[in-house]
Amino acid sequence: MDYNTLVDNITKKILQELAQREKPSWEIQSQKPLFSSANGKWLPIGISARHVHLTREIFEQLYGRGKELTIYTELYQPGEFASAEVITLIGPRLRAIQDVRILGPFREYTQVELSRTDGVALGIDPPVRKSGDLKGSEPIILVGPAGAVSLKEGAICANRHVHTNPQDAERLGVKDDGIVKVRVSGVRAITFENVQIRVSDKFLLQMHLDTDDANAAGVKCGESAELMK
Repeated sequence: MDYNTLVDNITKKILQELAQREKPSWEIQSQKPLFSSANGKWLPIGISARHVHLTREIFEQLYGRGKELTIYTELYQPGEFASAEVITLIGPRLRAIQDVRILGPFREYTQVELSRTDGVALGIDPPVRKSGDLKGSEPIILVGPAGAVSLKEGAICANRHVHTNPQDAERLGVKDDGIVKVRVSGVRAITFENVQIRVSDKFLLQMHLDTDDANAAGVKCGESAELMK
């Protein structure tokens, strides 16, 4: 049996098992901040649940030639959206996570963004990386209604980062690709280190945390964190 046939047989078996389970709910984390971005050095928080970014080519392998992404809900960053389309992720030990949202628009690379907890569930160890830094990252299988794709690399834990436009970057005293600390107050107060700054005129000010970091700090979308130089 060749490799592609083996992958097909494995994915069919897992999909049959998943079909018997109740589908989990999924809520996009896109709430707008509760305060003005001009308010001192406070940053609105956005929480990124597990999701994937796909090239058009990979999407068509999963959903069929000529298919397009359809908007489920728009995200906080301009031009970005959560699509109605979802896929199943399968790890090397045949562990699976289903109903993983595809974010649009299409990208030039395929990237699977997970929390460390998701990695444990799948039986993989995704490295913490900047977006697009995929060399040597974890392999994973993507399964859609029209087919499956086995990636040799592509699964990561996204690093902590802050999106900002040039105007807010200047006000905050930060530069593109700079590294800062960010403090979250409250009952589970915590200071996040190694937070990357990403500057683009396409961005609105927002700090992105994955679900593990957000749970550790006890924060929700739309709450705030303080930039510490």
